[in-house]
Amino acid sequence: MKKLKPAGTALLTAVLLYLSSPGPGYGCLAWLALLPLLYLCQTEKPAHAARWGFVSGFLYHLALLYWIVIVLGKYGNLPLWLTLPALILLAAYMGLYLAFFSAIMSWSMPVVPPVWTAPLVWVSLDYVRGLLFSGFPWQDLGYSQFLFPEVIQIADLAGHHSITFLIVLVNGLLFTLLPSSSSLNTGQKSRKWHHAVPALCLIAAASVYNHQRLKQISTDMNEKTVKLAVIQGNIEQDQKWLPENTKKALGNYIDLSKKALSAQHADLLIWPETALPFCPVDHPLFAELIKDLILENKVNLLCGAPMYTIDDSSNITIYNSGLLVTEKGIDDLYFKQHLVPFGEYIPLPNLLPFPKPLVETMGNFSAGKSVRPLTSGIIRAGTLICYESIFPELARKTVQDGANLLVNITNDAWFGRSSAPVQHFSMAVLRAVENRRSLARAANTGISGFIDPTGRIIAQSPLFKTYYLNAEIPLLEKLTFFSRYGHLFPKACCLLLIPAFLLIRRQKQKNIGLRR
Repeated sequence: MKKLKPAGTALLTAVLLYLSSPGPGYGCLAWLALLPLLYLCQTEKPAHAARWGFVSGFLYHLALLYWIVIVLGKYGNLPLWLTLPALILLAAYMGLYLAFFSAIMSWSMPVVPPVWTAPLVWVSLDYVRGLLFSGFPWQDLGYSQFLFPEVIQIADLAGHHSITFLIVLVNGLLFTLLPSSSSLNTGQKSRKWHHAVPALCLIAAASVYNHQRLKQISTDMNEKTVKLAVIQGNIEQDQKWLPENTKKALGNYIDLSKKALSAQHADLLIWPETALPFCPVDHPLFAELIKDLILENKVNLLCGAPMYTIDDSSNITIYNSGLLVTEKGIDDLYFKQHLVPFGEYIPLPNLLPFPKPLVETMGNFSAGKSVRPLTSGIIRAGTLICYESIFPELARKTVQDGANLLVNITNDAWFGRSSAPVQHFSMAVLRAVENRRSLARAANTGISGFIDPTGRIIAQSPLFKTYYLNAEIPLLEKLTFFSRYGHLFPKACCLLLIPAFLLIRRQKQKNIGLRR
């Protein structure tokens, strides 16, 4: 076979990865997207493979994360000469992981096929990326399957990383079985089925588990249900915090809520993140909210608002909060724990002062610590505010602490009319499956919706439209293996790389000795 040009091969993987992501939505392409990159790794030395892997990763994330320019520019009021470098730097950082992956594949493939090494390395790198620099696990490869319930049920065992593992495993298996795997020596080619058969068995076992678990959970969902309503106020980000618009915005939310409740009474009403653009403790409009909505309709409300506390030294601490509002007023609170860097706080403010205009738009928030769910009747709502839905540990911990419902309140108006809202929504689907909890999502400009414990999307709203949704959704109580034990799987992948690398290194040294 004629050698393909590295640049075209790297570009092809970048295009396939992007097309498989939420937005374009061709998730089936993920199962073969890495084939061009693996071909490149077998034909290039590790240093060259790393370079082209970086190019592929950089181009992919440049297309995936282009909305960063909208967030920082249109709504953060930063000039293009700052927003464009920010996007380039973030895409370059994300591209480094694909560079490491490619270098390791190039180094190992002369000794072993990538059937097992590729998924181990990929998942390990994803896990590290979710931890470094406060973590940015945005759109790991497994999220490309969010529309396919028959594929994602295994997440209740090993989290979304298990889906990523299977995707990369299939890519590695296809590559190993292709005639173009020219880097394999004669002995390896004759033994490739020794690698392929266990991989096929694992894929078959995962398929059986997915099928059986989907059927089982679908049956369990009939036991206990609650009625919920989510409200999508559709308030433009540049209008949201203007004091002259506050009363009108609140009135719109109350009117929408009354329409939703007249269509179907709800056990809990849910509004988005900072739907109240004021601190309820000392604002006169909060009393109107309780009188006109809570008392009149005999309903409890979970909504977002900024809150503050004052310590004994008169120091004020501001939080991005989730409030449970009842006829008594604020009945319970959740303070957001994982804040958005440069959006809700400035990391290393003495070294990185330039993004202050963006932070001043939102306020400089502090992080909360408690994962305790907010209780309303039989509902124990584990609250995830905005960006928190991309971190599996936060959802897992609140379920461990008793949550029988996950609620994601968010303000995705920052993303504008980009593919980011559907990317964000796709990650919430996996939080429902991992923990076997229904998830209700209220987003200011969308996507709002309901997801059942199998990951099926019961209902969702359009973007940038004033909207409400009603649904009767199941409440499950049992803890999944993932809810109990968390990220054992990616940690195991990291540990397994140690003996794998030692064996590969020993075999490479042995091969060098034989050639001498």
